[in-house]
Amino acid sequence: MLVDVTPTTITEKASPKMAACPKCYKRLCKINTDAGRVMVCTECGGRAMGLSVLRKSLPKPYAAALWMGAKKKLAQRGQRCPICRKAMNEVPLPVDGQTVALDICQRCQFVWFDGSEYEQFPQKPPEPNEEEELPEKVREAMAIAELKLDQRRRQARRSTEGPLLGGVLDENAPDDFWKHFPAALGMPVEYDTNSISRAAWATWGLALLLVVVYALTSANLGAVIDEFGLIPAEAFRLAGITFITGFFLHAGFMHLLGNTYFLLIFGDNVEDQIGHWRFLLLVATASLVGDMLHILTVPRAATPCVGASGGISGVIVFYALRYPHARLGFLWRMYYIFRWIQIPAWSALLFWFVLQLALAHQQLAGGGSVSAMAHLGGAAVGAVAWWLWREDGEGEDDAEV
Repeated sequence: MLVDVTPTTITEKASPKMAACPKCYKRLCKINTDAGRVMVCTECGGRAMGLSVLRKSLPKPYAAALWMGAKKKLAQRGQRCPICRKAMNEVPLPVDGQTVALDICQRCQFVWFDGSEYEQFPQKPPEPNEEEELPEKVREAMAIAELKLDQRRRQARRSTEGPLLGGVLDENAPDDFWKHFPAALGMPVEYDTNSISRAAWATWGLALLLVVVYALTSANLGAVIDEFGLIPAEAFRLAGITFITGFFLHAGFMHLLGNTYFLLIFGDNVEDQIGHWRFLLLVATASLVGDMLHILTVPRAATPCVGASGGISGVIVFYALRYPHARLGFLWRMYYIFRWIQIPAWSALLFWFVLQLALAHQQLAGGGSVSAMAHLGGAAVGAVAWWLWREDGEGEDDAEV
Protein backbone atom coordinates (compact mmCIF):
# COMPACT_ATOMS: atom_id res chain seq x y z
CA MET A 1 0.00 0.00 0.00
CA LEU A 2 2.28 2.76 -1.27
CA VAL A 3 1.35 6.30 -0.32
CA ASP A 4 1.46 8.96 -2.99
CA VAL A 5 2.77 12.16 -1.42
CA THR A 6 2.91 14.48 -4.38
CA PRO A 7 1.84 18.07 -3.57
CA THR A 8 -1.53 17.57 -5.26
CA THR A 9 -2.56 15.04 -2.58
CA ILE A 10 -2.18 17.48 0.32
CA THR A 11 -5.59 18.32 1.70
CA GLU A 12 -4.71 20.03 4.97
CA LYS A 13 -2.69 22.99 6.10
CA ALA A 14 0.61 22.65 7.89
CA SER A 15 0.60 20.94 11.25
CA PRO A 16 -0.33 23.28 14.08
CA LYS A 17 2.30 21.55 16.20
CA MET A 18 4.99 22.95 13.89
CA ALA A 19 6.38 19.54 13.00
CA ALA A 20 9.51 20.21 10.95
CA CYS A 21 11.44 18.16 8.41
CA PRO A 22 14.73 16.97 9.93
CA LYS A 23 16.41 17.40 6.54
CA CYS A 24 15.39 20.81 5.23
CA TYR A 25 13.63 22.17 8.35
CA LYS A 26 10.48 23.00 6.41
CA ARG A 27 7.13 22.69 8.13
CA LEU A 28 5.51 19.30 7.50
CA CYS A 29 2.00 19.00 6.11
CA LYS A 30 -0.59 16.34 6.90
CA ILE A 31 -2.28 14.06 4.42
CA ASN A 32 -4.94 11.41 4.96
CA THR A 33 -4.28 7.97 3.48
CA ASP A 34 -6.10 4.65 3.61
CA ALA A 35 -3.66 3.53 6.30
CA GLY A 36 -3.95 6.69 8.39
CA ARG A 37 -2.49 10.18 8.70
CA VAL A 38 1.00 10.85 7.33
CA MET A 39 3.12 14.01 7.60
CA VAL A 40 5.13 14.92 4.51
CA CYS A 41 7.69 17.48 3.41
CA THR A 42 6.88 19.03 0.06
CA GLU A 43 10.48 20.20 -0.30
CA CYS A 44 12.44 16.92 -0.09
CA GLY A 45 9.64 14.31 -0.24
CA GLY A 46 10.40 12.90 3.22
CA ARG A 47 7.56 11.65 5.36
CA ALA A 48 6.81 10.70 8.95
CA MET A 49 4.23 8.19 10.10
CA GLY A 50 3.29 6.48 13.35
CA LEU A 51 3.95 2.81 13.94
CA SER A 52 0.23 2.05 13.69
CA VAL A 53 0.16 3.55 10.18
CA LEU A 54 3.38 1.77 9.24
CA ARG A 55 1.92 -1.60 10.21
CA LYS A 56 -1.01 -1.01 7.84
CA SER A 57 1.24 0.18 5.00
CA LEU A 58 4.15 -2.29 5.01
CA PRO A 59 4.37 -6.03 5.75
CA LYS A 60 4.35 -6.73 9.49
CA PRO A 61 7.96 -8.01 9.80
CA TYR A 62 9.36 -4.58 8.94
CA ALA A 63 7.51 -2.75 11.70
CA ALA A 64 8.41 -5.45 14.24
CA ALA A 65 12.10 -5.47 13.25
CA LEU A 66 12.25 -1.67 13.32
CA TRP A 67 10.76 -1.40 16.82
CA MET A 68 12.82 -4.26 18.28
CA GLY A 69 16.01 -2.90 16.72
CA ALA A 70 15.46 0.47 18.35
CA LYS A 71 14.67 -1.05 21.76
CA LYS A 72 17.61 -3.48 21.81
CA LYS A 73 20.17 -0.75 21.19
CA LEU A 74 21.03 -2.08 17.73
CA ALA A 75 20.51 1.45 16.47
CA GLN A 76 22.77 4.46 16.15
CA ARG A 77 21.95 8.10 16.72
CA GLY A 78 19.93 9.41 13.82
CA GLN A 79 18.21 12.61 12.78
CA ARG A 80 16.07 14.70 15.07
CA CYS A 81 12.42 13.75 15.50
CA PRO A 82 9.99 16.04 13.64
CA ILE A 83 7.78 16.18 16.75
CA CYS A 84 9.90 16.31 19.92
CA ARG A 85 13.21 17.36 18.27
CA LYS A 86 15.12 14.64 20.15
CA ALA A 87 17.61 12.44 18.33
CA MET A 88 15.94 9.42 16.74
CA ASN A 89 17.38 5.91 16.56
CA GLU A 90 18.67 4.81 13.16
CA VAL A 91 17.86 1.14 12.53
CA PRO A 92 19.17 -0.74 9.46
CA LEU A 93 16.64 -2.98 7.70
CA PRO A 94 17.37 -5.46 4.89
CA VAL A 95 15.28 -4.81 1.76
CA ASP A 96 15.81 -6.89 -1.42
CA GLY A 97 19.46 -7.57 -0.67
CA GLN A 98 20.16 -3.97 0.32
CA THR A 99 20.17 -2.16 3.64
CA VAL A 100 17.89 0.81 4.28
CA ALA A 101 18.44 2.77 7.50
CA LEU A 102 15.24 4.24 8.95
CA ASP A 103 14.96 6.71 11.80
CA ILE A 104 12.47 6.00 14.62
CA CYS A 105 11.63 8.07 17.68
CA GLN A 106 10.89 5.82 20.67
CA ARG A 107 9.35 8.73 22.54
CA CYS A 108 6.78 9.69 19.88
CA GLN A 109 6.73 6.34 18.02
CA PHE A 110 7.18 8.09 14.67
CA VAL A 111 9.19 6.68 11.77
CA TRP A 112 10.96 8.97 9.30
CA PHE A 113 11.58 8.10 5.62
CA ASP A 114 14.06 10.15 3.61
CA GLY A 115 13.24 10.97 0.00
CA SER A 116 12.46 7.73 -1.83
CA GLU A 117 13.19 5.33 1.04
CA TYR A 118 9.53 4.41 1.44
CA GLU A 119 9.24 3.22 -2.18
CA GLN A 120 12.13 0.77 -1.64
CA PHE A 121 9.98 -1.36 0.66
CA PRO A 122 7.55 -3.95 -0.72
CA GLN A 123 3.94 -2.90 -0.45
CA LYS A 124 1.56 -4.76 1.81
CA PRO A 125 -0.60 -7.18 -0.17
CA PRO A 126 -4.07 -5.67 -0.69
CA GLU A 127 -7.08 -7.36 0.78
CA PRO A 128 -8.64 -9.80 -1.69
CA ASN A 129 -11.66 -8.33 -3.45
CA GLU A 130 -13.93 -11.05 -4.70
CA GLU A 131 -16.93 -8.77 -5.20
CA GLU A 132 -15.90 -7.75 -8.73
CA GLU A 133 -15.96 -11.38 -9.88
CA LEU A 134 -19.52 -11.99 -8.67
CA PRO A 135 -22.59 -11.59 -10.90
CA GLU A 136 -24.54 -8.37 -10.55
CA LYS A 137 -27.62 -10.02 -8.99
CA VAL A 138 -25.45 -11.73 -6.38
CA ARG A 139 -23.76 -8.42 -5.50
CA GLU A 140 -27.18 -6.75 -5.13
CA ALA A 141 -28.40 -9.52 -2.82
CA MET A 142 -25.23 -9.26 -0.75
CA ALA A 143 -25.61 -5.48 -0.49
CA ILE A 144 -29.22 -5.82 0.75
CA ALA A 145 -28.19 -8.47 3.27
CA GLU A 146 -25.32 -6.29 4.49
CA LEU A 147 -27.69 -3.33 4.89
CA LYS A 148 -30.11 -5.40 6.99
CA LEU A 149 -27.24 -6.76 9.06
CA ASP A 150 -25.94 -3.25 9.67
CA GLN A 151 -29.40 -2.16 10.87
CA ARG A 152 -29.54 -5.10 13.26
CA ARG A 153 -26.08 -4.24 14.58
CA ARG A 154 -27.14 -0.66 15.30
CA GLN A 155 -30.28 -1.87 17.05
CA ALA A 156 -28.26 -4.35 19.10
CA ARG A 157 -25.76 -1.67 20.02
CA ARG A 158 -28.49 0.69 21.20
CA SER A 159 -30.10 -2.07 23.24
CA THR A 160 -26.80 -3.00 24.94
CA GLU A 161 -25.38 0.48 25.45
CA GLY A 162 -28.61 2.13 26.58
CA PRO A 163 -28.96 0.30 29.91
CA LEU A 164 -25.27 0.74 30.66
CA LEU A 165 -24.92 4.45 30.09
CA GLY A 166 -28.48 5.71 29.69
CA GLY A 167 -28.00 7.23 26.23
CA VAL A 168 -26.44 7.07 22.79
CA LEU A 169 -22.67 6.97 22.53
CA ASP A 170 -20.52 9.17 20.33
CA GLU A 171 -19.21 7.78 17.05
CA ASN A 172 -15.67 8.44 18.31
CA ALA A 173 -16.05 5.74 20.96
CA PRO A 174 -13.13 3.26 21.15
CA ASP A 175 -13.44 0.03 19.21
CA ASP A 176 -13.15 -2.17 22.30
CA PHE A 177 -16.55 -2.21 24.02
CA TRP A 178 -15.08 -3.16 27.42
CA LYS A 179 -13.50 0.29 27.61
CA HIS A 180 -16.96 1.80 28.09
CA PHE A 181 -17.13 0.31 31.59
CA PRO A 182 -14.08 2.05 33.12
CA ALA A 183 -14.95 5.22 31.17
CA ALA A 184 -18.42 5.21 32.72
CA LEU A 185 -16.70 5.26 36.12
CA GLY A 186 -14.67 8.33 35.13
CA MET A 187 -11.43 6.52 34.31
CA PRO A 188 -9.32 7.18 31.20
CA VAL A 189 -8.90 4.60 28.45
CA GLU A 190 -6.08 4.13 25.97
CA TYR A 191 -6.92 4.75 22.31
CA ASP A 192 -3.45 3.84 21.02
CA THR A 193 -2.14 0.78 22.83
CA ASN A 194 1.64 0.91 22.79
CA SER A 195 3.07 -2.46 21.77
CA ILE A 196 5.25 -4.27 24.29
CA SER A 197 8.11 -6.66 23.57
CA ARG A 198 7.97 -8.80 26.71
CA ALA A 199 5.43 -10.13 29.16
CA ALA A 200 4.70 -7.67 31.97
CA TRP A 201 4.85 -10.32 34.71
CA ALA A 202 5.72 -7.77 37.42
CA THR A 203 2.67 -5.64 36.61
CA TRP A 204 0.26 -8.55 36.43
CA GLY A 205 1.79 -10.27 39.45
CA LEU A 206 1.50 -7.13 41.54
CA ALA A 207 -2.11 -6.58 40.46
CA LEU A 208 -2.96 -10.20 41.28
CA LEU A 209 -1.36 -9.85 44.70
CA LEU A 210 -3.46 -6.75 45.44
CA VAL A 211 -6.63 -8.65 44.53
CA VAL A 212 -5.67 -11.71 46.59
CA VAL A 213 -4.88 -9.61 49.68
CA TYR A 214 -8.22 -7.81 49.40
CA ALA A 215 -10.08 -11.11 49.01
CA LEU A 216 -8.41 -12.48 52.15
CA THR A 217 -9.03 -9.37 54.26
CA SER A 218 -12.43 -8.13 53.03
CA ALA A 219 -14.37 -10.18 55.59
CA ASN A 220 -12.74 -8.30 58.47
CA LEU A 221 -11.39 -5.28 56.63
CA GLY A 222 -11.75 -2.65 59.36
CA ALA A 223 -9.82 -4.62 61.96
CA VAL A 224 -7.06 -5.53 59.50
CA ILE A 225 -6.63 -1.87 58.45
CA ASP A 226 -6.43 -0.77 62.09
CA GLU A 227 -3.80 -3.41 62.75
CA PHE A 228 -1.65 -3.17 59.61
CA GLY A 229 -2.43 0.25 58.10
CA LEU A 230 0.17 3.01 58.11
CA ILE A 231 -0.59 5.44 60.97
CA PRO A 232 1.48 8.68 60.81
CA ALA A 233 1.45 9.13 64.61
CA GLU A 234 2.87 5.59 64.95
CA ALA A 235 4.80 5.37 61.70
CA PHE A 236 7.36 2.81 62.83
CA ARG A 237 5.12 0.50 64.86
CA LEU A 238 5.47 -3.24 64.16
CA ALA A 239 9.11 -2.52 63.22
CA GLY A 240 7.98 -0.37 60.28
CA ILE A 241 6.28 -3.23 58.47
CA THR A 242 3.16 -1.10 57.97
CA PHE A 243 4.97 0.72 55.15
CA ILE A 244 4.64 -2.55 53.23
CA THR A 245 1.34 -3.89 54.52
CA GLY A 246 -0.35 -0.52 54.06
CA PHE A 247 0.54 -0.67 50.34
CA PHE A 248 -1.36 -3.94 49.79
CA LEU A 249 -4.45 -3.02 51.83
CA HIS A 250 -7.40 -1.12 50.35
CA ALA A 251 -10.33 0.58 52.04
CA GLY A 252 -12.97 -0.90 49.74
CA PHE A 253 -13.69 -2.56 46.41
CA MET A 254 -13.80 0.68 44.39
CA HIS A 255 -10.49 1.76 45.94
CA LEU A 256 -8.96 -1.55 44.84
CA LEU A 257 -10.60 -1.39 41.40
CA GLY A 258 -9.25 2.10 40.65
CA ASN A 259 -5.68 1.34 41.70
CA THR A 260 -5.59 -2.02 39.93
CA TYR A 261 -6.99 -0.53 36.72
CA PHE A 262 -4.39 2.24 36.55
CA LEU A 263 -1.63 -0.23 37.35
CA LEU A 264 -2.65 -2.60 34.53
CA ILE A 265 -3.33 0.11 31.92
CA PHE A 266 -0.06 2.02 32.35
CA GLY A 267 2.20 -0.43 34.15
CA ASP A 268 2.84 -2.85 31.27
CA ASN A 269 4.29 -0.11 29.03
CA VAL A 270 6.46 1.28 31.81
CA GLU A 271 7.71 -2.19 32.72
CA ASP A 272 8.47 -2.89 29.07
CA GLN A 273 10.65 0.22 28.89
CA ILE A 274 12.68 -0.10 32.09
CA GLY A 275 12.59 -3.81 32.83
CA HIS A 276 10.93 -5.93 35.50
CA TRP A 277 13.22 -5.15 38.40
CA ARG A 278 13.47 -1.45 37.74
CA PHE A 279 9.68 -1.35 37.53
CA LEU A 280 9.34 -2.95 40.96
CA LEU A 281 11.99 -0.57 42.30
CA LEU A 282 10.03 2.38 40.88
CA VAL A 283 6.78 1.26 42.53
CA ALA A 284 8.44 0.53 45.88
CA THR A 285 10.37 3.82 45.99
CA ALA A 286 7.36 5.88 44.91
CA SER A 287 5.23 4.22 47.59
CA LEU A 288 7.85 4.82 50.30
CA VAL A 289 8.44 8.47 49.38
CA GLY A 290 4.69 9.04 49.15
CA ASP A 291 4.20 7.56 52.62
CA MET A 292 7.01 9.67 54.08
CA LEU A 293 5.57 12.87 52.59
CA HIS A 294 2.16 11.95 54.00
CA ILE A 295 3.70 11.44 57.45
CA LEU A 296 5.59 14.74 57.30
CA THR A 297 2.46 16.71 56.43
CA VAL A 298 0.16 15.08 59.02
CA PRO A 299 2.57 13.71 61.67
CA ARG A 300 -0.06 13.47 64.44
CA ALA A 301 -2.79 11.81 62.38
CA ALA A 302 -4.17 8.61 63.91
CA THR A 303 -6.16 7.55 60.83
CA PRO A 304 -4.58 4.58 58.99
CA CYS A 305 -3.38 5.27 55.45
CA VAL A 306 -3.74 2.34 53.03
CA GLY A 307 -3.55 1.75 49.29
CA ALA A 308 -1.07 1.40 46.45
CA SER A 309 -1.87 4.78 44.89
CA GLY A 310 1.44 6.38 45.94
CA GLY A 311 3.46 3.77 44.05
CA ILE A 312 1.04 3.76 41.11
CA SER A 313 1.29 7.57 40.88
CA GLY A 314 4.96 7.10 40.06
CA VAL A 315 3.98 4.72 37.24
CA ILE A 316 1.39 7.16 35.87
CA VAL A 317 3.85 10.06 35.75
CA PHE A 318 6.56 7.91 34.15
CA TYR A 319 4.07 6.79 31.46
CA ALA A 320 2.90 10.33 30.68
CA LEU A 321 6.47 11.62 30.37
CA ARG A 322 7.56 8.61 28.32
CA TYR A 323 4.52 8.68 25.98
CA PRO A 324 3.46 12.35 26.00
CA HIS A 325 1.50 12.02 22.74
CA ALA A 326 -0.36 8.80 23.60
CA ARG A 327 -4.10 9.40 23.18
CA LEU A 328 -6.30 8.92 26.24
CA GLY A 329 -10.09 9.00 26.09
CA PHE A 330 -12.61 10.27 28.64
CA LEU A 331 -16.39 9.91 28.51
CA TRP A 332 -18.18 13.23 28.99
CA ARG A 333 -21.90 13.24 29.75
CA MET A 334 -24.58 15.91 29.66
CA TYR A 335 -28.02 14.55 30.42
CA TYR A 336 -28.51 11.78 27.82
CA ILE A 337 -25.77 12.92 25.46
CA PHE A 338 -22.38 11.23 25.63
CA ARG A 339 -19.20 12.43 23.96
CA TRP A 340 -15.76 10.89 23.94
CA ILE A 341 -12.96 13.39 24.52
CA GLN A 342 -9.44 12.52 23.35
CA ILE A 343 -6.43 14.27 24.85
CA PRO A 344 -2.69 13.51 24.81
CA ALA A 345 -1.13 11.95 27.89
CA TRP A 346 0.77 15.12 28.78
CA SER A 347 -2.53 17.05 28.97
CA ALA A 348 -4.05 14.38 31.20
CA LEU A 349 -0.97 14.55 33.45
CA LEU A 350 -1.31 18.32 33.75
CA PHE A 351 -4.99 18.00 34.70
CA TRP A 352 -4.14 15.23 37.20
CA PHE A 353 -1.41 17.36 38.78
CA VAL A 354 -3.75 20.35 39.23
CA LEU A 355 -6.34 18.04 40.79
CA GLN A 356 -3.77 16.66 43.23
CA LEU A 357 -2.75 20.18 44.25
CA ALA A 358 -6.38 20.99 45.02
CA LEU A 359 -6.76 17.79 47.04
CA ALA A 360 -3.49 18.49 48.84
CA HIS A 361 -4.76 21.92 49.87
CA GLN A 362 -7.91 20.28 51.19
CA GLN A 363 -5.85 17.66 53.03
CA LEU A 364 -3.59 20.23 54.69
CA ALA A 365 -6.70 22.13 55.78
CA GLY A 366 -7.81 19.03 57.67
CA GLY A 367 -10.43 17.73 55.25
CA GLY A 368 -10.76 15.01 52.67
CA SER A 369 -10.14 11.28 52.84
CA VAL A 370 -7.55 11.08 50.03
CA SER A 371 -3.84 11.47 50.72
CA ALA A 372 -2.88 13.71 47.81
CA MET A 373 0.53 14.28 49.41
CA ALA A 374 1.26 10.57 49.02
CA HIS A 375 0.25 10.86 45.35
CA LEU A 376 2.53 13.87 44.82
CA GLY A 377 5.42 12.12 46.55
CA GLY A 378 5.05 9.10 44.30
CA ALA A 379 4.67 11.38 41.26
CA ALA A 380 7.99 13.07 42.09
CA VAL A 381 9.71 9.69 42.13
CA GLY A 382 8.16 8.83 38.76
CA ALA A 383 9.50 12.07 37.26
CA VAL A 384 12.99 11.47 38.65
CA ALA A 385 12.98 7.87 37.40
CA TRP A 386 12.00 9.01 33.92
CA TRP A 387 14.83 11.56 33.97
CA LEU A 388 17.40 8.99 35.08
CA TRP A 389 16.26 6.19 32.76
CA ARG A 390 14.96 8.16 29.77
CA GLU A 391 17.97 7.27 27.63
CA ASP A 392 20.14 4.46 28.97
CA GLY A 393 17.38 2.54 30.74
CA GLU A 394 15.09 2.01 27.76
CA GLY A 395 15.04 -1.47 26.33
CA GLU A 396 17.83 -2.86 28.49
CA ASP A 397 17.75 -6.40 29.73
CA ASP A 398 17.05 -7.08 33.37
CA ALA A 399 20.58 -8.39 33.78
CA GLU A 400 21.89 -4.87 33.29
CA VAL A 401 19.64 -3.37 35.98
